[in-house]
Amino acid sequence: MSDTTSPKITVYSTSWCSFCHTEMEWLDSLGIPYTKKDIEADEGARDELMQRIDGNFQGVPVTFIGDDMVLGFNRPVLLNLLDKGGYIKG
Repeated sequence: MSDTTSPKITVYSTSWCSFCHTEMEWLDSLGIPYTKKDIEADEGARDELMQRIDGNFQGVPVTFIGDDMVLGFNRPVLLNLLDKGGYIKG
């Protein structure tokens, strides 16, 4: 998996969000690299997320796989995007 051909994965989360933790544990179990950004602990991460979602905050986790956004821990949608991005090895 090359960083130049695979989409970058960013998970915006909070420390108290159980769905965030579950999603990141799931990604870890699949061996899929991602960047975690805590929007409460990091004001810059919060500002970055708000810009990416045009201020329309609806909750966390918010996951970006490339330019594709997934709101919440939506495993089927995440799996589809991860497969399309070449992260799922079959």
